[in-house]
Amino acid sequence: MQRVIKVGMADLKVVIEPDVLTTLGLGSCVGIALYDKYKKIAGLAHIMLPSSQQIKNNSNPAKFADTAIELLIQEMLNQGAVLSRISAKIAGGSQMFSFGNNGSDLMKIGYRNTVATKEILAASKIPILSEDTGGNHGRTIEFYSETGDLLVKTIGHGVKTI
Repeated sequence: MQRVIKVGMADLKVVIEPDVLTTLGLGSCVGIALYDKYKKIAGLAHIMLPSSQQIKNNSNPAKFADTAIELLIQEMLNQGAVLSRISAKIAGGSQMFSFGNNGSDLMKIGYRNTVATKEILAASKIPILSEDTGGNHGRTIEFYSETGDLLVKTIGHGVKTI
């Protein structure tokens, strides 16, 4: 029987077919969906910040792209996934607020989250099959462990599967 498992902000979960993972409110945050299509093992992380190295309060590894991806991979491997078969889909990384011309790169959290996610996945040799990132709108996503489909819902921008 299919269950829908909620992944909160600064959280991550791993499921096996037929379960569905969902996370709400991806603004500048990035949803990182990892999938082993042969074992039908799905993992989803909802990261808030790019690096645990830049923050003093870094006790929650699911909060940061660098530590969340590492932990998500390990949890998937513990469930029987094979690293060489894991692929990724990502969504989020919006610029939710305008800072005008004075907005420094430090304030571009969505962009920095997306770049960090891509760099870490590349370093882990995990290909990104598709993405829905950037813009200035929030997203809710659902990740289906049976198919590897990532459903992206946005207010004003519709629903699409990537």
